[in-house]
Amino acid sequence: MSIGLILLIIVGLLVAFGVAQRVLDRLRLTDRQALLFVGLLFVGGLIPDIPITPLLSVNIGGALVPLGLCVYLLVKGGSAKEVVRALLASVITGVAIHLVGEWMPSEPEQIVIDPNYLFGLIGGAVAYLFGRSRRGAFVAGVLGSLIAAFWDAIEVWNQGVQQTLSLGGAGLLDTIVISGLVAVLLAELVGEIIERM
Repeated sequence: MSIGLILLIIVGLLVAFGVAQRVLDRLRLTDRQALLFVGLLFVGGLIPDIPITPLLSVNIGGALVPLGLCVYLLVKGGSAKEVVRALLASVITGVAIHLVGEWMPSEPEQIVIDPNYLFGLIGGAVAYLFGRSRRGAFVAGVLGSLIAAFWDAIEVWNQGVQQTLSLGGAGLLDTIVISGLVAVLLAELVGEIIERM
């Protein structure tokens, strides 16, 4: 079982026991909505990818459900300013993840940490810095991960390599879950520290 699915189980348990109530309130999600999305991410991540074209397939839990959750949060988010900020932060996060991927060694033996985990951590930190609100940070972490994956695929295709992009599959679910969680946790932690000061 991947780290992303394990984290989803942990998040589901935290939500079920009421531990994450404050964070959910800030995201404008109820316990039921959060559990529904966690369940959809988990189950959707286990379903095989859906082929769209010979070079593109989509994973329900790793791409469609996170994208739907981001759209939901942006619609519920309120001001147009916050939506624009979250979308700009998503692009910046996508660029940051892509650049980290470019700088990583190409030989697997030289890679110290799983790239999906590193992309998730970097994506979450950048998403927090530019997303600012908890909602904006979460959206930027998730959408930024999807943007980076799509950008990488376009670069590969432009080099003439006929490699299929599994949007949301092949470890991207781990990156998306880690990135979104790190962004929200940083926003919550820093927000709590600022409120106490």
